[in-house]
Amino acid sequence: MSGITEKVFGIIEDTISPIAGKLSSQRHVMAIRDGFISAMPFLIVGSFMLVFAHPPFSANSSWAFAQWWLRMAVQYETVIMMPYNMTMGVMSIFVATAIAYNLALSYKMNGFMAAMLSLMSFLLVASPVVDKSLSISSLGGTGIFTAILVALYTTELMHFLQVRNIGIHLPEQVPPKIKQSFDLLIPVLAIFFTLYPLSLLIQSQFHMLLPEAIMALFGPIISAADTLPAILIAVLICHLLWFAGIHGAVIVGGMLQAFWLTNLGINQQELTAGQPLTHIFIEPFWQFFIVIGGSGSTMGLVLLYLRSRSAHLRSIGKLSLVPCVFNINEPVIFGSPVVMNPTLFIPFITAPLVNAVLAYIATRTDMVGRVISVVPWTTPAPIGAAWSTGWDMRAALLVLVLLAVSTLIYYPFFKIYERQLLAQEMPVSHPQPQEA
Repeated sequence: MSGITEKVFGIIEDTISPIAGKLSSQRHVMAIRDGFISAMPFLIVGSFMLVFAHPPFSANSSWAFAQWWLRMAVQYETVIMMPYNMTMGVMSIFVATAIAYNLALSYKMNGFMAAMLSLMSFLLVASPVVDKSLSISSLGGTGIFTAILVALYTTELMHFLQVRNIGIHLPEQVPPKIKQSFDLLIPVLAIFFTLYPLSLLIQSQFHMLLPEAIMALFGPIISAADTLPAILIAVLICHLLWFAGIHGAVIVGGMLQAFWLTNLGINQQELTAGQPLTHIFIEPFWQFFIVIGGSGSTMGLVLLYLRSRSAHLRSIGKLSLVPCVFNINEPVIFGSPVVMNPTLFIPFITAPLVNAVLAYIATRTDMVGRVISVVPWTTPAPIGAAWSTGWDMRAALLVLVLLAVSTLIYYPFFKIYERQLLAQEMPVSHPQPQEA
């Protein structure tokens, strides 16, 4: 067993860790990750309003409060949905501008001007004028991948022209703000001669907007990413990276954000249209069902630590309990430590994998509802699960069941680790000197 463990550790250290380290510091990956983080406040608030517009009650409910909420939702639907339409409904706008801004900063360029160019370019290909109005059909979740590609392309185009000193050069006496605006003239023209013709060609040949064409290309990948094998692969990679001391959640989560937001946008569109929800793998599913208490689903381990006979583990449990309730588990991961700890390797990997399987089956069989809203990741898991599924209290119950399961998975390995530490903590007895 030790030989297998050493081989696994060797693969993690020699192969996975270097690749993950380079990937996590790659400027485009970082720009996409930071762009999604920048857009998150708008998405959380917008999702919150969607829950208000769709009360978690049956139309046949006899509860007076439920009937009042249902009537209010119907009467003021337009008013309630306006914040949603201007946040989640146009989420791709925020993503396109935020990614371009962050990528431009990595090149030490003007982030604001790059964001403006990306915004114009995205609207150009994703929001044509229909009956003298801008269409918003591709500005939500269906436009996420287009927003990413447009943001990267426009910023790289700006960088290409800047490095080669291609642009309109004004005298030094011209105010900086005016010079900045003129610096954008050539990139704007370049967009009109490159990206816009491509959009027109796709519209004429395939009768689709560019976002629709890109979604058609990514459709099989999006569908595959919503399957249980894909979820398990993502969970496995994330926790292998964590075990090597690399923040796997940041790397894997950053790569999955586009799929999560696309799936969320589709679910929300289906909800507003009164259709059955189709997608499962969305960020709250990961945060509140798979990794309860943080990566590794370590809330169960912290609860075991609280009753440990080891002074070290007991102190780590007390220190980690409150952060873990809010899904912050660095104290237990590095304090135990879990990282590079052979004894805790198997449960750290296994617990979230088992949670993923059980939660996926429960959701697929409609034992719990699907995710319809983004929730702050620091929300305690039972509350976050219920909130994200439109206050489906069965989701909160499922979290408690998964917590119990992960605790049972950790228990035998915890006892082994506890015995190891107790042996180290026992005072060493020294023989007393004999009197002459």
